[in-house]
Amino acid sequence: MTAEPRTFPTHRTETPQEELREGIEVIDDRFLDLIDADARIEKHYTGCEWAEGPVYFPEGDYVLWSDIPNNRMLKYDAGSGDTTVFREPCNNTNGHYRDQQGRLVSCEHAANRISRTEADGAVVTLVDKWQGNRLNSPNDLVVKSDGTIWFTDPPYGILSDREGNQRDSELDGNFTYRLDPESPEKDALSIVDDTGDRPNGLAFSPDEKLFYLADTGEPRNINVFDVSDDGKTLSNKRLFAEVRPGAPDGFRVDEPGNIWTSARDGVQCYSPGGELLGKILIPEQATANLVFGGRDGRRIYICGDTSLYSVRVKVAGSHRYW
Repeated sequence: MTAEPRTFPTHRTETPQEELREGIEVIDDRFLDLIDADARIEKHYTGCEWAEGPVYFPEGDYVLWSDIPNNRMLKYDAGSGDTTVFREPCNNTNGHYRDQQGRLVSCEHAANRISRTEADGAVVTLVDKWQGNRLNSPNDLVVKSDGTIWFTDPPYGILSDREGNQRDSELDGNFTYRLDPESPEKDALSIVDDTGDRPNGLAFSPDEKLFYLADTGEPRNINVFDVSDDGKTLSNKRLFAEVRPGAPDGFRVDEPGNIWTSARDGVQCYSPGGELLGKILIPEQATANLVFGGRDGRRIYICGDTSLYSVRVKVAGSHRYW
């Protein structure tokens, strides 16, 4: 049964419908090596209040994503074209990732935790506290090739009851963390960056020597860091790109190292040098996140405000683990 549309009657409409654009915008001819200028943008489902955190599973050729205010996860089956409810309630999940064993790893706002769904369907807590205090509301995450989980923890899920449970933060800031599930509990979690305002999307370069981090707070930019030789710490923070209009939320990196990031007008693609190459324009109020999918990794699934879209590209995403 198709998931019931649940866009709120009060859904934001800052940009008039007639001003929303759809299509491929080429800014630098190098973008044509990555996507066709006439690539078709497909809409697969609409009816979310805030679509977020897509993750792709090649075994069943399907995408899971979060509808945060509606406290549900949806599933799009590429074979049948059907969208169904995967999990409800779901603790207002946000970002998701697939680990090397094919398990779903999720950020949960309401439970202030990182969870993992085991092969038998059991959902277990990987971490929900830092030094005895509850995390804020884990937002987005990536799984590194060594099995560690890197995630951001801004306050969006505790600012109101819309995306979680309103409460005061128990921490001194909004941090980015590294979690090693195989380490003893006392050594498993560490802060890798404490300088961000509201850290959000994150990704590694294909060789994992660089770490990219979006800040949807005051800076509204993407910074890049050097990763230490042992893969555990970051240094040399510097500006990678100022993303406008809006701000960068979630993003992914392709195999050649280009960054595909969400923005208010859709998905923007930046070269490894931080140059804007082009855009996938999505006709929604904002775009939240994306993931490379398709069994060859060359279809980008995009969470655009109320809907799930996709478009074929010429490059595959990195860190897919299949």
